[in-house]
Amino acid sequence: MAKATYKDSGVDLDVYRQSMARLPGLMRRTHTPRVLPAEGGFAGLFQLDFDGRLFARNYRDPVLVACTDGVGTKLKVAQLAGRHNTVGIDLVAMCVNDVLAQGAEPLFFLDYYASGKLEVDVAADVVEGIAKGCVEAGCALIGGETAEMPGHYAPGDYDLAGFVVGAVNADDLLPRDTIQPGDTLLALPSSGVHSNGFSLVRKCAAERNWRYDQLLGGVPLGEALLAPTRIYVKPVLAALAAHGSAIKGIAHITGGGITGNVPRMLPENLAATIERAALPQHPIMTFLQAEAALSDAEMAATFNFGVGLVLAVSESAVAAV
Repeated sequence: MAKATYKDSGVDLDVYRQSMARLPGLMRRTHTPRVLPAEGGFAGLFQLDFDGRLFARNYRDPVLVACTDGVGTKLKVAQLAGRHNTVGIDLVAMCVNDVLAQGAEPLFFLDYYASGKLEVDVAADVVEGIAKGCVEAGCALIGGETAEMPGHYAPGDYDLAGFVVGAVNADDLLPRDTIQPGDTLLALPSSGVHSNGFSLVRKCAAERNWRYDQLLGGVPLGEALLAPTRIYVKPVLAALAAHGSAIKGIAHITGGGITGNVPRMLPENLAATIERAALPQHPIMTFLQAEAALSDAEMAATFNFGVGLVLAVSESAVAAV
């Protein structure tokens, strides 16, 4: 009987090493002075120096804020379209926007990429998107894991997960307990569908024979659907620094849509009034609602309806914010 090898089982370590060789350069693009060298190490190193020497903020009483998220079945659209350079941005965005909702600055990020058979160019495109997202968010990509699991994923499939750690002063945590009747909700527009509701998108596409190459406002539908999730970190952190306590809460409009996420920042005795006419008229949202015959209630509970982030702001500070 011939000797068994790992390669016979579907895992090619030479391909794995080829893929890993591309990562250090991509990661270095995202590094800040807080990242310590760890060449060949088994984990990333990040210096928690909160005295303002390495941090943009001066942390008096720092609280670490952590979360994990994925991209969901938007990955299936990327795989069908053969376009893999934007879902990494989505991965970062879904995580950093969540810590931002607590008022936190994202510090560092790690990713998990898993497939049945490692395709070097696909993995490189994904990680390049992750690095781009980290640069946009101002956080460092300090490590991750690439897993090759033959038989566990169908050919061409891969999955992603992301992990971020951020920091905020304890007295700057959001939402604040000062949210009150008369405060104003400010909606920041989304770039498109972002990374939620794609199971419904794919169901409607299959039932209505949508083609991902059909044009929507001069752009292929697949490209419009894959527009990466907007990262709100830098402008919102700047607004928080400039206007302090005037920004009382932030809701990241992810799974559950507007109606599921805005109440998460409100005290139990308050409700939000949202004017339908005030929502951004994003072309992809207009298309989905019209072509799939979706009610306003379904759109608001499943999709971001053109709104990626909602801020609760003191009425007197609306113009300034």
